[in-house]
Formats: sequence, structure tokens, C-alpha cells
Amino acid sequence: MPTLNKIRAALTTHRDPLPADPHLTRLRIAVTAFFAMDGFLFAGWVVRIPAIKAQTGAGAGALGLALLGVSAGAVAFMMLTGRLCRRFGSHTVTIASAAGLALSIVLPPLTHSATALGLVLLVFGAAYGSLNVAMNSAAVDLISALRRPVMPSFHAAFSLGGMLGAGLGGLVAGSLSASVHLSLLAVVGLLVTAVAGRSLRIHPAPVVPERRTAEESRPRSGHEGRGRRLVVVFGLIALCTAYGEGAMADWGALHLTQDLAAGPGTAAAGYAVFALAMTLGRLSGTAVVQRFGAARALIAGGTTATAGMLLGALAPTVWAAGAGFAVAGLGLANIFPIAIARAGETGGPDGVSVASTVGYGGMLLGPPAIGFLAEAAGLPLALTTVALLAAVAAGIAYATRGAHHTGRRVTREA
Repeated sequence: MPTLNKIRAALTTHRDPLPADPHLTRLRIAVTAFFAMDGFLFAGWVVRIPAIKAQTGAGAGALGLALLGVSAGAVAFMMLTGRLCRRFGSHTVTIASAAGLALSIVLPPLTHSATALGLVLLVFGAAYGSLNVAMNSAAVDLISALRRPVMPSFHAAFSLGGMLGAGLGGLVAGSLSASVHLSLLAVVGLLVTAVAGRSLRIHPAPVVPERRTAEESRPRSGHEGRGRRLVVVFGLIALCTAYGEGAMADWGALHLTQDLAAGPGTAAAGYAVFALAMTLGRLSGTAVVQRFGAARALIAGGTTATAGMLLGALAPTVWAAGAGFAVAGLGLANIFPIAIARAGETGGPDGVSVASTVGYGGMLLGPPAIGFLAEAAGLPLALTTVALLAAVAAGIAYATRGAHHTGRRVTREA
């Protein structure tokens, strides 16, 4: 049974926080750097997709199939990475995966066909998925020692890195070829990996010795089954919010342009507002979870996202829709990081890998599902499914709110 109660203290306010430890501070900075680098590199790749499409001569359909290589590689390696983290440690796997991501980002500009692009994107996606599981597992270990719910801050770093990567990519797209641009990003990624990885190598993953494993405190069979079910539940919560993120990234600006007659700049600003709201929400996520607890934060986030997305999808004006996007971004911001943290709390690295795989499935499901529904019923109605799944996430969080309190009783008994 993976270690239970790994970060119970990190998801509630405690009266006995651990004193500030320079060792933990350095680890937190290093893990934050990996999250930011991940978002920076991935956004840099995304903004060069049009140039690489032109280089390969792929049509829309062929490009769509090639881009599935990222998703296929990521999902395939997410499940494997949990086992690798158990065997070699999350720090070692984080460093190796980050180096693999930085090196593989130079491959897409070297391709000249959709088939070759799809194959190299399998490698890129594998590194991306592996890094996401490994660094989230490292974050779970760190949160356990910090006894503070800081997972949203790590995901805020990912969002900030993505905004920086997209902005920088847009600035240099007209002056640098995709090959030069992505090669420079690879150098940045390797430098961050070398510097931040040194901290991970020097400082091992923190251990909280006073917490006993589930094997020591409870009968094995019953709690293993319950833990697996909880991990899947948290993965479903993550899926609901990832569905919304994927849908907004691909369809939000189009909705403003197509249905509300917004200009290109206004439509881009509408999505930027959503992304900025998510970033701000994640920056404040630690304080929110400390103040209200993880369960209430999930319920409130899902409810807020539901209301915001209904407004964003059905509002008759651009500005009202933009306001709805902002509210939806605030609501969705912390659902994914809290769900992944709770999965890691329950199932360790395996819990993170399972919940991440289920959760990222929502990001894969969202864009095509919205597309099919838009053809059948129109894009505004299709986007209301984001609100529906946010409401489902809130409902699941409400139904499982007692799991957190049960875990705290186990922690005290141990």
C-alpha cells in the first residue's frame, strides 16, 4: 500500500507547523523552477505549431493526427512514471524527464512530413507526461514536510511559465525560425535542469518520520481498495477541470469571434483574461486552502466555474462573456492542483500518476467533444458542457468531503 496521509497536514490549517527550514526552502525553489520550465517550454512549442505545419506540408487532418502524438506519449508514460518514482525517487526522475523534454523540443522542426512529426511528438509527449508526474510527486513529498497546502503555487509557476513562453514566442516568431527558437528554448531548459536539478540531487526528498505508513496503522486490504477508489475519484475531479482548460484554449477565442463578432485582438484578450485569472487564482490558492480547507475550496471552485462558464457561453455581449471567462478561470484555477495533491496524499507517486492520467484525459477529451457538439448544437451550447463538468467536480468534492476528515483522524492516531 502506498503511503497514506502523506500530506494530510498540507491541506488543512495546523497548529503545529514545522519551523522554516532552509533545506525545504531550497527544494521548494527548485521544484517551482521545474514547474515554470515545463510551462515555458510547452508554450514555446505550441506557438510554433503553425510554422511547423507549413514546413511539413500537412493538412489540418494530418496535423491533428500528428499532434495526438503528444497526448499518446504523455498518457503512456504517466502510468510508468509512478513506478519509476517509487524505484529511483521522484527527484531523479524529475531531472531525467526535464532533460528529456528540453532535448526533445528540438525535434519537431527537423521533420518534413506529418508522419515524422507524429513520431517525434511521441517522444516529446513522453517526456512531458513523465515530467508532470515526477515533479508533482516531488511536490507532494515537499508539501508533506512543509505542512502547508502550497500545491497551487507550483501550478501557478507553470501558468506563469506558459504565459512567458507564449509571449516570448509571439515576439520572436517573425524574426527567428522555429528551429532556432526551439533550440534556444532547449538550452534554457537544460540550464534550468542543471541548476535546479543540483538542488534536487543535493537535498533528498523530505521524510516526515512521525507519520507511519498505512501498513503500520491499518489493515492492508480494505484501505488499499479504498485508497485506489479515492485516487480515481480525485482523477475524475481533475478531469473535469482539465476538460475546461482544454476547451477554453481551443474554442474560447473562436466563440468570441464567431458568435459575438469580436475582432481578433479582442478575442485573444478574452482568452488571455481567462489565463490570467487562472494564474491569479493559483497564486492565492495556498491561502484559500489554508483558510477554508481542500474540500470547501474544491466545492467553491467548481461552483464558481459553473456560474462563470454559463455566463461566458451564453452572454449576449463580448464584455459579459469575457467577464464570465475570468470568473470561470478563477473557479477552475485550483481544482486540478488540489485534486492531484490529494491523489498523491492517498496513493503516493502511483496516486499522482493515475490521477494525472485520468485528469489529462479531460484535456484530450475537451477540444474534440466541444467540436462535435458545436457542429450539432452550436458552439455556445457546446461550451456549457464546461459548466456542467465543473458542477460535476463540485458535486464529487461535496460527496467525498468526509474522506479528508477521516484521513486526519488516522494521522492523529498514528
